[in-house]
Amino acid sequence: MSHPSPYQKTAVYLPPVDVSYPLFFKRLMGIAAVFLVVLLSVVSPAEAELNIDVTRGTAEPLPIAITPFIGSDTEEINYGRSIADVISADLERSGLFKPKDPKAFIQSPDAMKTLPRFGDWRIINAQALVQGRTQIVNDGRLRVEFRLWDVFAEQQLVGFTYSTGPENWRRVAHIIADAIYKRLTGETGYFDTRIVYIAQQSETGACRATSTLNPFGKRLSIMDQDGENRHYLTNGSSLVLTPRFSPNQQEITYMSYHGNVPRVYILNIDTGYQEIVGDFPGMSYAPRFSYDGTSIILSRIQNGNSDIFTLNLQTREIVQLTKHSGIDTSPSFSPDGKFVVFNSDRGGSPQLYVMSLKGGDIRRISHGGGQYATPVWSPRGDMIAFTKPGKQFFIGVMNVDGSGERLLAEDFKIEAPTWAPNGRVLMFFRKKRTNSDGTGGRTRLFSIDLTGQNEREVVTLCDASDPAWSPLIP
Repeated sequence: MSHPSPYQKTAVYLPPVDVSYPLFFKRLMGIAAVFLVVLLSVVSPAEAELNIDVTRGTAEPLPIAITPFIGSDTEEINYGRSIADVISADLERSGLFKPKDPKAFIQSPDAMKTLPRFGDWRIINAQALVQGRTQIVNDGRLRVEFRLWDVFAEQQLVGFTYSTGPENWRRVAHIIADAIYKRLTGETGYFDTRIVYIAQQSETGACRATSTLNPFGKRLSIMDQDGENRHYLTNGSSLVLTPRFSPNQQEITYMSYHGNVPRVYILNIDTGYQEIVGDFPGMSYAPRFSYDGTSIILSRIQNGNSDIFTLNLQTREIVQLTKHSGIDTSPSFSPDGKFVVFNSDRGGSPQLYVMSLKGGDIRRISHGGGQYATPVWSPRGDMIAFTKPGKQFFIGVMNVDGSGERLLAEDFKIEAPTWAPNGRVLMFFRKKRTNSDGTGGRTRLFSIDLTGQNEREVVTLCDASDPAWSPLIP
């Protein structure tokens, strides 16, 4: 199966005096370069007074005004409005920002060719202000400029220009939203990211099965974190499950029943080439990349028992980490690569355990009662997310030693947590029960922050499950 990728990363050197960082990727229409140039930063982060404390249990959203980016003609104006809309949606969805209604703006966008009239923005209680400009330059590229202002201090906090192919305007909007998020929270954003997931036929028939060989119609799919730019990566001829990104984002590992035999595969997003990860006898499943991308950890059933193995992708060396009569599965590396969290029923019921990378020093960390499944180590290294199945399912988090357990979301069926790259937001899938036997409900993706107060649906065309969040696109 060969499927063209909308992305490709190419290393390009740009002078550090003028450029913040290079950004290259390939769309289906062709290759487009994005160059980021710092305009001016009037104050350093240490000097600015406008900040959001993301460590608080709850935080009042920051009122922020995001103006339509100005342009010289209809095409530029339309791009500017669309970019501002995406920035506003990204920030609002985080739960940390409250974009002001543009109908309340006193200063018009046409007047923004000079410094803001800060008094006009204070009147409507906007504490931060985003202004921008779009321009189609002579070579046909789209040039986007933006500035973030502290309204009460009357200071610019950050400013950039970006040049890219016009078809990439949406990604520029995500990059700007990340820059605003980082400047005002002090933490890395997560908007310029992608989600790989399983798109499947819904019971309502909203998406039809694509192959008689796969009546469930489950296809490996990819999209931006806000649900846009959706693409299929597989054709639906084989059942696919549990996809996971590599750190370089060019590869995805997943389980597939190709030929009715469950195997772990790696798919190259750019070329569409896929290969089996080790020709193991028996069933292999639940794969996940190490944080440096050099190895994969997975579960493998041999002689009727499930244990955990690692596979070095360079040497193809296979190492067995667990040797127990219990079912050991769902392994996840710690960010530093020194430990593994996994699920095991070796104590009588499914619980969470942590072990060293070599398989020693195994210790149970879940003690909250009930069962635990699908643990995932946070990219920050400070927490582990999990599923808690039962009559009702829960998504929760705990500290790496098992303390501080908190349940964030609950439903009839709710599974497969995955972390945003900044470790502040989780995504998962949920199926609501509409009939007594559990049928009839749609399977959808949702995100939630660590407060448990900001839950949002990630809209997809088809039913969707098994999400996996990418790192930030470099």
